[in-house]
Amino acid sequence: MESGKPIIGINLKAYSQAIGMNAVKITKAAEDVSKTYGCEIFVCVMPTDLRMVKSSVSSIKVFGQHMDPVEDGAYTGHITPLALKDAGADGVMLNHSERRLRLDQIDECVKLAVKHGLKTLVCANTPLEAKAVSCFDIDMVAVEPPELIGGKVSVSTAKPEVIKNTVKEVRDVNKYVKILVGAGIKNSVDVKKSLVLGADGVLLASAVAKAQDPKKAIENLIV
Repeated sequence: MESGKPIIGINLKAYSQAIGMNAVKITKAAEDVSKTYGCEIFVCVMPTDLRMVKSSVSSIKVFGQHMDPVEDGAYTGHITPLALKDAGADGVMLNHSERRLRLDQIDECVKLAVKHGLKTLVCANTPLEAKAVSCFDIDMVAVEPPELIGGKVSVSTAKPEVIKNTVKEVRDVNKYVKILVGAGIKNSVDVKKSLVLGADGVLLASAVAKAQDPKKAIENLIV
């Protein structure tokens, strides 16, 4: 994080408003905002959209939404690090609450991602889970209480202790991983509260993915 500006991760999930050319539109908007305000923004897209989205932008990082703990071979339907890399992915999000992995699977996925030059964002439901996954060689960890995901109240307002505890637990085992928080994040007030509580940035989805004006929705997170 530079100059106190937040890292912003945008997960497009599988919303109809955020797939195909809509994913391209949102990612381009994110790139414009990133250039204008000088903050780090990355977008997590469906594997079917990765190549198209990545080829449409020049400076913003694009992550896959999931990866399986396999490299290559007879793994029909699996998403491999080689496939992500070939499609242009800069990184991968792992263990989202909607696509959970066992701890041993996360470990293997992280090792494979590092081997193939992919950045890693690992999600966690609780501060203790965030601590556990931060023992691996990851770049970012995102704590998101599942009960607040997609809700009207942000984690920084409803459960600020989750952010404080996550920062404490993670820093006990990893001084370098970037700490993101998510669930209900919608505007700059939510983001600023998260930073004050010790986070490096935020991870959000519907506030941008479902927005009629994605660029404005992203700008609202900063100003």
